[in-house]
Amino acid sequence: MSMLKGANTPVAAQRVRVELGWRQGPSVPDVDASALLVDAGSGKVRSDADFIFYNQPAHASGAVRHEGKQNAAGGVTDVIGVDLTGVEPSIGKIVLAASADGGSFGQVPGLYIRVVDAVSGAEVARYESQDASVETAFVLGELYRRQGAWKFRAVGQGYSTGLAGLATDFGITVDEPQQPAPQPAPAPAPRVSAPPVAPPPVARPPAPPAPAPVAPAPAPTAPVRLSKVTLTKETPTVSLTKQGGTSGTMRVNLNWQVRKQFKGWGAKLGRAIAVHGDLDLDLCALYELVDGSKGVVQALGNAFGALHQPPFIHLDGDDRTGGTSGENLTINLDHQQYFRRIVIFVTIYEGARSFADLDAHVTLQPQHGAPIEFSLGECTVPSTVCSLALITNTGSDLVVQREARFLVPERGVSPQRTVDYTYGWGMNWTPGRK
Repeated sequence: MSMLKGANTPVAAQRVRVELGWRQGPSVPDVDASALLVDAGSGKVRSDADFIFYNQPAHASGAVRHEGKQNAAGGVTDVIGVDLTGVEPSIGKIVLAASADGGSFGQVPGLYIRVVDAVSGAEVARYESQDASVETAFVLGELYRRQGAWKFRAVGQGYSTGLAGLATDFGITVDEPQQPAPQPAPAPAPRVSAPPVAPPPVARPPAPPAPAPVAPAPAPTAPVRLSKVTLTKETPTVSLTKQGGTSGTMRVNLNWQVRKQFKGWGAKLGRAIAVHGDLDLDLCALYELVDGSKGVVQALGNAFGALHQPPFIHLDGDDRTGGTSGENLTINLDHQQYFRRIVIFVTIYEGARSFADLDAHVTLQPQHGAPIEFSLGECTVPSTVCSLALITNTGSDLVVQREARFLVPERGVSPQRTVDYTYGWGMNWTPGRK
């Protein structure tokens, strides 16, 4: 049952998933969930580290995490995971917010927030926004402490100043371009009718002793960056170097789901693409290092790679659900000097005969830089392998290029070998299995 604005309800669960949801559509702006851990005394965050969102996905305490987006039945959810037992005692409430990218919430149909018991899956609370118009950010709800227990309140407070305005209101320092201050006009030079007479010399007092050295003030923390990058057919590339994202790690996440309505290649053949059993997509990477060594990182053959030694790429695991976690590759950008090029691709291992009727979303999240997002679009060919992105080290720049190329293997040719042929890797392949 949906709550009214201002209503509250107890939250007995120790671990919850906060789901921000809305319906998809051609003119619907992208929406992002965020959370602010607010100090019980000041009503503000203690530092910028208490702001959890797409560019800062995990709190240092581990109690609050931005888990990412998931498509489901014509709608989208963006999820915040909260371990209420791990929230620090000084935190009085967790503000749960949403921001619209490329439009206002008046263009977002079916906007809601709900709290779900992360263990049982039972819905604890739900609030549906009914009166959005020009707002570009919303505080939809909050988890707050009351007499040693947690409760949820439906808030529904809108902001017309976007995520930056909302974050600033809670004490976050936001990295925004500053306009240069106007320079005063120079004063006109005075007219002099006669050369000035030098004044008589004056005895100077002795210089005061040098002050005792003072310890330098701690350097201010870098302001929070709210920018993100969406790659499209029109703007398919981005420079990680210019984004400041060439150190630390970069996580590559793949999420997918099966569309309800069948389109594309299957529809043209007059039948639907069969999707049966558990759909299993595999996220993979072909790599070439500057010393000429080449290889593949994939679940097939247990070639999970390594993060701190060549190839400096690691596959976290083999996900068979396409759920919130999806499949994740991690690339160690601290060793970018060893990379020549990397092709990130996905194959269908089982559960479908083509990417037709599958929705997939890719996010590349540098540790120090804006997240890079793109969707694969609709597949209209009998493809079982899709190249997602090409990362190239030019020597002076690290460039990410959106590929989103649905490839059709020839008879008897594996998906991996098809990617190899397409990008000219020149490797020898042998059959493998999980």
